[in-house]
Amino acid sequence: MAKSKNTAFFCKECGYESSKWFGQCPSCKEWNTAVEELVGKSKSVKGIADVGKKKWDDNASSPVSLKDISLEDKDKTTTGITELDRVLGGGIVQGSLVLVGGDPGIGKSTLLLQMCYNLADNGKDVLYISGEESLKQIKLRADRIGQCSDKLMLLCETNLDIIENVLNDRRPEIVIIDSIQTMYKDEIGAAPGSVSQVRESTSILMQLAKGLNISIFIVGHVTKEGVVAGPRVLEHMVDTVLYFEGDRYASYRILRGVKNRFGSTNEIGVFEMQEKGLVEVPDPSEYMLSGRPEDSSGSVVVCLIEGTRPLMVEVQALVCDSNFGMPRRTAAGTDYNRVNLLMAVLEKRAGIHMSGSDAYVNVAGGIKVSEPALDLGIVIALISSFKNITVDSRTVIFGEVGLAGEVRAVSQAQQRVNEAIKLGFENCILPQVCLKNIKNSDKIKLIGIRNVSEAINLI
Repeated sequence: MAKSKNTAFFCKECGYESSKWFGQCPSCKEWNTAVEELVGKSKSVKGIADVGKKKWDDNASSPVSLKDISLEDKDKTTTGITELDRVLGGGIVQGSLVLVGGDPGIGKSTLLLQMCYNLADNGKDVLYISGEESLKQIKLRADRIGQCSDKLMLLCETNLDIIENVLNDRRPEIVIIDSIQTMYKDEIGAAPGSVSQVRESTSILMQLAKGLNISIFIVGHVTKEGVVAGPRVLEHMVDTVLYFEGDRYASYRILRGVKNRFGSTNEIGVFEMQEKGLVEVPDPSEYMLSGRPEDSSGSVVVCLIEGTRPLMVEVQALVCDSNFGMPRRTAAGTDYNRVNLLMAVLEKRAGIHMSGSDAYVNVAGGIKVSEPALDLGIVIALISSFKNITVDSRTVIFGEVGLAGEVRAVSQAQQRVNEAIKLGFENCILPQVCLKNIKNSDKIKLIGIRNVSEAINLI
């Protein structure tokens, strides 16, 4: 039987379309990303200035000088949640499209509903559109958070044609789409959640956000790899991408910005899940260090920088003799390959032979760290556990370690030292090259080291 011609193959990473199957995507060069989907005839694409009954700007369809553009009406709207405002870059920008991703049950809908409560109480016209829950289900969750203003409106709908008409008629200021994988367009023959449906739905919502000057938040499901399900082009289309991290069975939650056209992409917000919803953690350093063991070998405190915020975390290491021919290595919260590299540096440059020992490294608190300043903390924690020597609990550590065993400088050393002083630490082990830029050194003892051999002698 002849194959139907109304199907096409799409790349899940970049959205490349082909009439034939392909093993490697010709566009992004990724392997095994082709999915077959039905395609149908779609209507002509509208420009941003054609969406709605009024244009985004008076001169949206004609070129204008950059210096003539006024920003007076484009001020950011605060959400009433300080940690969320920090990650967004100061608040919600009018006409922006924000993607919020995270594991199931992590608290995405709860956070957005709390944001809607605050915005509605401040007189903003908010519309919450759900494609997964009924109105009664949303009401049950909302009653747990508290009372809300009449400005918050709810709508249960998955058809984008109906949603587009509602937005054109009501013109709300803030819109929540929960979730993008449930939305569909009649002209697209594929099922909701497919590559073509997600891409087309996001494109329509982007046109509505820019054309009607509406701020839209869309919730996205994530795959087992931890990225938003659907085509990778989805993240390129939106203005801001936020990821909700943390163990769903633990109380902490971390909101991380991985893309932001209006602010820093390294900011994080820390929340704690309680009975009445998510509660902000204004001082995450104390929260991450709570329950820290005293006088235990292999435990050190490292100061990191997440965006503009210094953050103290505990690094734990456990080194023990291996019972098998091949030692085991485990890393939680940091890069596994980085731990192996640092252990090789210790063996080659400092003569610490751990090739016959099992090594386990953990960043307590569940946070995932990729900053190089964690290197020196991992090295000292490994040495402390290997030699069974306790590091003073009032000592904080930071620094990058190179392949030659040298300890290299890290950025914003002054902010890290100030955070250590604020939390009552008495000693700070840092790269020698950073000492000349540190002020207020009389309030804390600064110990500069040049290589890992000095770190071993110091312990």
